[in-house]
Amino acid sequence: MRAGVRYLEKAVFNLEYGQLKLVFHALEERNRIIQNAPHMCRALPTMTPCFSWFEVIYYWAGLKAYDLVAGSGILRLSRYYTTEKAIKVFPTLTKECDRRKLRGAVVYYDGQMDDSRLNIGLACTAALAGAAVLNHAEVTSLLKDSSGKVIGAHIRDNLTGREFDIYAKIVVNAAGPFCDALRKMADNNAAKIISPSSGAHVVLPDYYTPEDMGLIIPKTKDGRVVFMLPWRGKTLAGTTDSSTEITALPQAREEEVEFIMQAIGDYLNIKVRHSDILSTWSGIRPLASDPSAKDTSSISRDHIVHVDCPGLITITGGKWTTYRSMAEDAVDAAIKHGELHPLNGCATAELQLLGAHGWDPSLFVVLAQSYVRSKKTRDGSIVPGTMDASIAKHLSCAYGSMAKHVATIAQVRNNSLLVFEKFCYMNMWLHLKNWEQGFELPF
Repeated sequence: MRAGVRYLEKAVFNLEYGQLKLVFHALEERNRIIQNAPHMCRALPTMTPCFSWFEVIYYWAGLKAYDLVAGSGILRLSRYYTTEKAIKVFPTLTKECDRRKLRGAVVYYDGQMDDSRLNIGLACTAALAGAAVLNHAEVTSLLKDSSGKVIGAHIRDNLTGREFDIYAKIVVNAAGPFCDALRKMADNNAAKIISPSSGAHVVLPDYYTPEDMGLIIPKTKDGRVVFMLPWRGKTLAGTTDSSTEITALPQAREEEVEFIMQAIGDYLNIKVRHSDILSTWSGIRPLASDPSAKDTSSISRDHIVHVDCPGLITITGGKWTTYRSMAEDAVDAAIKHGELHPLNGCATAELQLLGAHGWDPSLFVVLAQSYVRSKKTRDGSIVPGTMDASIAKHLSCAYGSMAKHVATIAQVRNNSLLVFEKFCYMNMWLHLKNWEQGFELPF
C-alpha cells in the first residue's frame, strides 16, 4: 500500500500541487485500510541503498519530507543506516554497484497487505450488508430502454452456463482493464480511456531478502524502479511498467523477467539465478485518461469517474491504496446521475471488514493453544498434531477474528487442517458443496 513517495518528488521538483494532493489522499486512505482491516496489513520497512553521499542526502531529505507530509498518519519515522548496519540488516545487499561504494541506506515504512484476502473480505462484508455478490458472472451485453438509457445487463454464469437479466436504476462499470469493452457495449463509438500497462513479478526463495525488510531501487541504470519484498516466506521482485494487450490471463513476458533479474542482480552480492525462480505472474494496470479532460499530455495514476451515456457510470484507474475512495466517488456519481435517495452518507471510512471486529495481534497464540491440526507421519498416515505458530499466524492474518470458526470447522471435520510446503489448505469440500446448495458458512 504505497502512499506515493514518487508523487511527492514530482510535486517538489515540478511544483505540481496536484501531485501533492495525491500524496495526502493516499496517506489518508492507507491509514483507513490499516484501521478497517488490521489483520491483513502490516508496516513494512523498506531500504533504499545509497551509492554516493549525494544520494544519501537526496533520499534522506526526501523521505523526511515524506514523514512531515504524513503527519499523524505516519507509520514510523524514516532513518539513515550506515553501511555496516545496512549490510547487517540486509546481508545480501552489495557493497559496490557500478564501481560506486555503498554509503549507507535510508529506510522508510510503507504498508503491506494481502490483496486477495482483502478482496474476499470486501465481498463478504458487502454480502453481510445485503449485497448480492456474484462470482464468475460475465456481462455479455447491456440492456437499454427505448430512449437509449442503460437499465441493466445480460449476465452469463460461467460455471453453469445459465443466462439471465439484471435490471438497475444505474449501472456502475468497475471492470478494470476491461472497462472500455463494457463501455463499447453501450456506445460502439466510445473513445478509449484505458492505457493498459503490464506489471510483471518474479517469486524467489526467502534468502534473497530478510524476513522483515524490503528493498527498493528508485532508479535503475535505465531509469526504472525495482523492488524486492518479503512475502509469505518468499521474496517478491518486480515490477515492470510497459504497454500491453488486454487479456484475461496475462503472463510475465520473457524480457520482463530478464529485466527484473538483471536489475536486482546489480544490487545483490549473491548470484541471481534463473533456476531460483519459483514462479512468475503479471497484472494489468488500467491507467486512465479522461476523454473529457483538456490536458491529456500525461496518463494519470489517479482514478477517474466518467459518464458515457445515461444510466452508465465508469470508474477506472487508481490503485489498491485508494480503492475505498474510488468506490465512494463511484457511488456518489451513481446517486447524482441515477437520482437516487440514500438514507445516509458514505459510511465506509470507518467500516471495519469482516474479521476485523475483535481481532487482536495475539489471536494466533489462542489458536495455537486451543486447536489441533492433522499431520502426516513418515509412513504417510495422518494423525492429530499441535497447531504450530506459522499455521496459527496464517489463519489469524487471513481470517481475522473469524479464524476460530475456520479452525473449529477443520477440527470437527476430522482435523482436516493440513500443511503442504508451508501453505495452509483446508479439506472443505463437503462444506463448499453445502454452501452451493444454500447453506451458510461462518466466513
